[in-house]
Amino acid sequence: MFERNRTYTRVAHVFGALFLSCAALAATVPAHADATLDRVKAAVQKSLGADAQVKAVEKTPLPGIYEIDLGTQIVYSDAQGHYMLVGDLVDAHTRHSLTQARLAELNKIDFNTLPLNDAIKYVKGDGSRKIAVFADPNCPYCKRFEEALKSSSVTNVTVYTFLFPVLAPDSATKSKAIWCAPDRLKAWHAWMLDQQLPAQAGNCSTPLEQNLALGRRLNVTGTPTIFLTDGRRLPGALTATQLAQVLGTGK
Repeated sequence: MFERNRTYTRVAHVFGALFLSCAALAATVPAHADATLDRVKAAVQKSLGADAQVKAVEKTPLPGIYEIDLGTQIVYSDAQGHYMLVGDLVDAHTRHSLTQARLAELNKIDFNTLPLNDAIKYVKGDGSRKIAVFADPNCPYCKRFEEALKSSSVTNVTVYTFLFPVLAPDSATKSKAIWCAPDRLKAWHAWMLDQQLPAQAGNCSTPLEQNLALGRRLNVTGTPTIFLTDGRRLPGALTATQLAQVLGTGK
């Protein structure tokens, strides 16, 4: 009986030591993985030089190929940064672009942190759905989007338009005139829909510099850029039908 107990004790010690060894090994795996990703990030950054900033690196389903997050773009690289793949990584079974899905996830924002007081507010219907738009007064696609918002198929929406003057030298001048008008929303619609600028110049304090800085932080690279309350962005001018579908499904 005594020998059997000693045997049980030795087995317990062996299994205990084995468990501790496995636990220690598991604890080192994330650190090792992080170190590998750091090495890949450094190698790719060295290859790309100062022309691009590598924000993050992740593994992909393809062995030896890494996802390189450049902020507004995702590319793929080997571990040494010697070779780059530019384009979409597609799941052959679902036909879905893994690249676009990752970009949408990486570029999500916290809608609740947007400084909405720095935007022109437009309420249509009960205003229950909300979107934020970065727009330039010289942007033809922004004007097309304003026309879509007027459509009867787009209902119950609140639109926050951040003036984002980046397209032309007089974009800032027009933005200031619109922001400083007695009725900003009326002035915005008059210009975007009817090509009528306010008579007075923009001599008030404006949030344009803050809007430009905000857009840079959010990787806004074109106008219009539309943000939904769930944080996703919709680049480009949507048609009234497309916008109604997005708002109608809550997406």
